[in-house]
Amino acid sequence: MPMREGEELHSELQPPFLVNTPQTQSAPFVLCSPHSGRIYPKPFLAQARLSPHALRKSEDCFVDELFMPVAAAGAPLISARFPRAYLDVNREPYEFDPELFADPLPDYANTQSVRVAGGLGTIARIVADGEEIYRSKLPLSEGLERVEQLYIPFHAALGELIETTRMRFGYAILIDCHSMPSASMAPAGGPRPDVVLGDRFGASADCKITRFLKDALMALGYEVQMNRPYAGGYITEHYGRPARNVHAVQIEINRGLYLNERTLRPTDGFAALQRHLESLTGPLFNELPALLHRRAAAE
Repeated sequence: MPMREGEELHSELQPPFLVNTPQTQSAPFVLCSPHSGRIYPKPFLAQARLSPHALRKSEDCFVDELFMPVAAAGAPLISARFPRAYLDVNREPYEFDPELFADPLPDYANTQSVRVAGGLGTIARIVADGEEIYRSKLPLSEGLERVEQLYIPFHAALGELIETTRMRFGYAILIDCHSMPSASMAPAGGPRPDVVLGDRFGASADCKITRFLKDALMALGYEVQMNRPYAGGYITEHYGRPARNVHAVQIEINRGLYLNERTLRPTDGFAALQRHLESLTGPLFNELPALLHRRAAAE
């Protein structure tokens, strides 16, 4: 699906995110795709010094569509409609970059994070390959408005999905869905695995969950690494609370498996990868909950 260039996002007229809810939620999973949004507001395109195609380099292209069959099998999927280059909900709400704004930042803004230092705060200053996005600095009021109209509603909805799932099943497992550049497109180069699972080095999820996911993906023939180079971002860290029966795992899929990274169009590998992800729903929805229930009973 190509980006709808020039389609303006009006949060008061249409939701900033979509929630694909199955007729019956059959498993304690919530899926989240925070970086697959591809509606680029007209004012943003006018502010940018980059072409629409260049702006899309930060997208997790079509990740929401990859996981649609998993959602249809019995787990809600929330996906942002706005692009990551416009607002990144996988950050703290106010990770603001002093170099980006024309006005002094409020005291509550986190201006010192590693992500801000890299130009990739809540409102990114650069796209994924390091190019500056904007022609000039932004007024602080615009940054605050994006957080108010887009970020806060997104996280309110995500938090509600997680809590509703936890109350219904006794626990919730959040799968935060992302994609990563292949080796040929990554800034640092070097080999990349097919999948990276991140659980904040065991802090955001029961190790049985990540081990189960890793084994299931490897059984399908994928090369899987844990926590390197991606251990999980803000969403994984913020929502993953195993002691409160909320587990969060980030999954990063190598774009080379399903995407032409230059044209940003799906390849023939898209359908095969989507089928493989769908094939995981049986084990995930049936065997994994049973495994966790057995552990809880033994404790």
